[in-house]
Amino acid sequence: MSVVGFDLGNESCIVAVARQRGIDVVLNEESKRETPAIVCFGDKQRFIGTAGAASSTMNPKNSVSQIKRLLGRKYSDPELQRDIAAFPFRVSEGPDGFPLVHARYLGEERVFTPTQLMAMVLSNLKGIAESNLNTAVVDCCIGIPVYFTDLQRRAVLDAATIAGLCPLRLFHETTATALAYGIYKTDLPENDQLNVAFVDVGHASMQVCIAGYKKGQLKILSHAYDRSLGGRDFDEVLFKHFAAKFKDEYKIDVYQNARACIRLRVACEKLKKVLSANPESPMHIECLMDEKDVRGFIKREEFEKISAPILERVKGPLEKALAEAGLTTENVHFVEVVGSGSRVPAIIKILTDFFGKEPRRTMNASECVARGCALECAILSPTFKVREFQVNDGFPFSIAMSWKPDSQNGDNQQTVVFPKGNPLPSVKALTFYRSNTFQVDVTYVDTGDLQISPKISTYTVGPFNPGKGDKAKLKVKVRLNIHGVVTVESATMLEEEEVEVPVAATTEPPKDSAKMETDDAPNEAASGTDVNMQEAKAPADAAADGAENGAPNSEEKSVPMETDAKVEPSKKKVKKTNVPVAELVYGALGTTELQKAVEKEYEMALQDRVMEETKDKKNAVESYVYDMRNKLYDKYNDFVTAEDKEAFIAKLQEVEDWLYEDGEDETKGVYVAKLEELKKVGGPIEARYKEWMDRGPSIDQLAYCINSFRDAALSKDPKFDHIEMEEKQKVINQCSEAEVWLREKIQQQDALPKHANPVLLSSDLKKKAETVDRFCKPIMMKPKPAPKPQTPPQTPPTETPAGGAQTPEQQPQGAEAAGEASEGGASESTGEQMETDKPEGTEAA
Repeated sequence: MSVVGFDLGNESCIVAVARQRGIDVVLNEESKRETPAIVCFGDKQRFIGTAGAASSTMNPKNSVSQIKRLLGRKYSDPELQRDIAAFPFRVSEGPDGFPLVHARYLGEERVFTPTQLMAMVLSNLKGIAESNLNTAVVDCCIGIPVYFTDLQRRAVLDAATIAGLCPLRLFHETTATALAYGIYKTDLPENDQLNVAFVDVGHASMQVCIAGYKKGQLKILSHAYDRSLGGRDFDEVLFKHFAAKFKDEYKIDVYQNARACIRLRVACEKLKKVLSANPESPMHIECLMDEKDVRGFIKREEFEKISAPILERVKGPLEKALAEAGLTTENVHFVEVVGSGSRVPAIIKILTDFFGKEPRRTMNASECVARGCALECAILSPTFKVREFQVNDGFPFSIAMSWKPDSQNGDNQQTVVFPKGNPLPSVKALTFYRSNTFQVDVTYVDTGDLQISPKISTYTVGPFNPGKGDKAKLKVKVRLNIHGVVTVESATMLEEEEVEVPVAATTEPPKDSAKMETDDAPNEAASGTDVNMQEAKAPADAAADGAENGAPNSEEKSVPMETDAKVEPSKKKVKKTNVPVAELVYGALGTTELQKAVEKEYEMALQDRVMEETKDKKNAVESYVYDMRNKLYDKYNDFVTAEDKEAFIAKLQEVEDWLYEDGEDETKGVYVAKLEELKKVGGPIEARYKEWMDRGPSIDQLAYCINSFRDAALSKDPKFDHIEMEEKQKVINQCSEAEVWLREKIQQQDALPKHANPVLLSSDLKKKAETVDRFCKPIMMKPKPAPKPQTPPQTPPTETPAGGAQTPEQQPQGAEAAGEASEGGASESTGEQMETDKPEGTEAA
């Protein structure tokens, strides 16, 4: 079972795996720890990750990045509109109001959903993990921002399904950081709580989390965030500054050229990193646009001045996190800074001033999320035994359910089912009294975030038959699962009915009653997104479930055993009937659409694989041409005639020209056939050279075999005296025959030129050596006959009266020695020995 953690960043991704010795961050195909989150579409295949980053500069309009910002958001979202303005690729509004990305793929215009694009990134990360683990990767833990809505979480789960992954948990990035920080701490207090603030400034967002630690556990006290405050905002400030400067100085407008924009953004990102460690930094870009080289210069003070509007927003999430945790800055013991955007000195200064203490960097700023996800995956996985450490995470939003009253005339009724900070996972049960089918809406309440759409989903409960009364009693089970996704898991109609019970059958509960009590069991796993693991790992969840369902369960049970023993004509029993529940999630992929997306991803992956194999075959032809041509002028020169050499070199040149002209874009089969055609000519040359190289050692091996056995047969060594002369003569004859054969073959071979096909093959020499060895070895290695054993003189046994045992004085010396050497089981043993043998189960004669 794989144990893998994925950190899905806005700009780059990191893969961590759990091994027996700890958590390792694995390297991609370029031996880098970070993999760009880019998908570049070409005319024949996709380029994902490092390959996509390499192609993005030359193909900007078909290179899709920052996919995380597009996921699960409406096209009309003002924040998304600001992002789209900076993207080099085209984004349009789909029929459902969600964004669609346009790219040219396989020679035609295609549209892709953000979920499909995220699946492509996950497929690439899955491949990186599999190549390092040498095993299939299915189970994993994926890091997501804490501000992801229900729809965004579902989109990540759908993307994982398309990529062939099964997430055990979608883990909040700040919680993953807190886990990676705390699980290795051996000095956590048992009673007093250690409060640590984690500030994660990433590429596009800022998240703050305050965690309380005790020995063996962590509890998330509060979450806060600013989804549009990250490292890229500082890059954008520098980009706008230099774009305006270059327009004035060099009369060029980079906004008119997508490639120039990408190059300037890359230069600005490098400049920002230089300014993090230096007070000033220059910029120089060759041929940025219109064949003009540009130069720029900026000081850190000027950079911080133009970034002031962004820096002013840093305090907002900090204040909110403290307020929700109910703490003051004095109660926060440590401040940990992580994230790729946290290296800006101005941010560190703001944090120092706010908390009154210097922020620490005890963790790897870029890898801590991936490591935390891998640790959580190991905790959830049965494969690894992890140190006992409990993670109590809280949901960052309040979730309510609303419905219309049965009369359909009154106002909607609403109740908060999962308040903010509710533990994950969690189950609640609501009881309704209804006469016919009704709808329940699941919504966000009091989010304080205008970007979050309040409606999550609508569930239709019914149809059902109320039975005797006007209204039926229905118990609706609502689950907030381990991923933070809300579902109405099941609806059950409860009906009381009287059952005649015979007196004779009251000694034990009736079978029907027992079955009724266990009807809930199948519903525990009704949610398709739940992992069976979470039930075992979340006793608190089960306790909450029991508390919620305590009243209904008491109704479901039969009357207690004491009353059963009494003579009663009837008793009440609760009949449970499952009621169908229809789900409508706003903006989510349906089952059919998801299956189609899985099939499309498979087709595109197959196309990528075919193209990679085609490239490999083309490279093999090219490599063979260059390699063979060099060897024909060098070590193969003597093994081919001058005419054949010239003809073969001409053939190689012809194939090389074909590769760069007509054969530039051919199928895999054509390249395989072309390579076979060349090998038909080059193969015999290579074979002659190889035979010449192998022939000398093979001749020496055969000669050594012949001489060794012949010398042994002619030897006067006493160790061969037991072998008869006729046998030795057979060995000598066999060696002589092999020697004659070898001499004749060598003479024939020496008479031939090197470019002729050899008559003496190394394979024949090896076979001859094996034949000699097989014939001579059994004779010369025959073991000496064993000498005949000398039997010692036997002493006749002494007769004793009535078959009794001899006394030590009467026993002869030889018999005494024999008695000491034996274990006492022989009939000749003395009476004393027979007595000592009795405890071992031997009877005396």
